[in-house]
Amino acid sequence: MTFVVFIPARLQSSRLPNKPLADIHGVPMVVRVARQAMKSRATSTMVATDSQKILDVCATFNVSAMLTREGHPSGSDRLAEACDVLKLSDDQIVVNVQGDEPLVDPELINAVADTLQNQSDCSMSSAAHAIEDVEDFLDPNVVKVVCNARHQALYFSRASIPASRDSGHTAWWKSIEPGAGPLRHIGIYAYRVKFLREFPTLSSSPAESAECLEQLRALWHGHRVAIHMTQTIPGPSVDTLADLNKVRLLLSASDVIAQTLITSAARQQ
Repeated sequence: MTFVVFIPARLQSSRLPNKPLADIHGVPMVVRVARQAMKSRATSTMVATDSQKILDVCATFNVSAMLTREGHPSGSDRLAEACDVLKLSDDQIVVNVQGDEPLVDPELINAVADTLQNQSDCSMSSAAHAIEDVEDFLDPNVVKVVCNARHQALYFSRASIPASRDSGHTAWWKSIEPGAGPLRHIGIYAYRVKFLREFPTLSSSPAESAECLEQLRALWHGHRVAIHMTQTIPGPSVDTLADLNKVRLLLSASDVIAQTLITSAARQQ
């Protein structure tokens, strides 16, 4: 099974200006995302942007990128244009890796693509992991997903779902069997190109407008979304300056560990 990775990247950001170009130890964030994606099994990785500045930076770091129209309402719409420009076939699988995920796991990219490949009745796939803390369960910035027995999404929400009738705002899932508690949605998607081309033509749903979650549009129109369940909690995404500093610290620590292992191995030879 083959797939390609697209990374939508626009320069404007209300909370962190010029976010894709944010410096992380000498490497722009969008480049770090692309380098992680290139470690997956994807046959190609492409940044899709509306900014000449991002295009030029990608060229400097030998990252493939293409210029798309301004004004796309979502990353999915931008990727639909990219599919047409590159003349991808309808049955091709495309993975959408967000441009603010410099710590994205290449194995997660592979797993989301495999999940869609293995569920032929689904138009797209995504990922989720078990919620441990009640704070995350109650946080509207943490998107939750409820699935059916086939690990297909029934609904996505910023609300605390599934709610326990008798337990209120507590970690009610701690007293039941493992795996039956709430799930945190991870913002990575795989699409069949045929659906990705159709998506921009679909009308927005009332729930999508209320929740500000574009994946609800797919459910509203009867499309199925397969969910890969992962045991690994992904690294933080970058929405604010505080998030950016957290990622910088994490990558700095990992670089030190990596260099220590390399030095140790060299001494043993």
